[in-house]
Amino acid sequence: MLWNSVGSRPFTFAEAQKALTGDDSRMVAVILSELKRSGWLEVSVDLHNARKKLYQFTRPETMKEVAKIDVDG
Repeated sequence: MLWNSVGSRPFTFAEAQKALTGDDSRMVAVILSELKRSGWLEVSVDLHNARKKLYQFTRPETMKEVAKIDVDG
């Protein structure tokens, strides 16, 4: 759902929360953390507001590991 919403462009936590409708902010934080830990996301600081992070899906050729995601939960 998140990839379909943002694709390869940078996105904020709020955009991720909107894309993952029905998930509270704690769950979105866990999802983003797991994606980052697995090598699927790169995280950077927003140049306009250092308190905010920007997330972006990594390119498939630069991923640390490629894993099958169980979308059925």
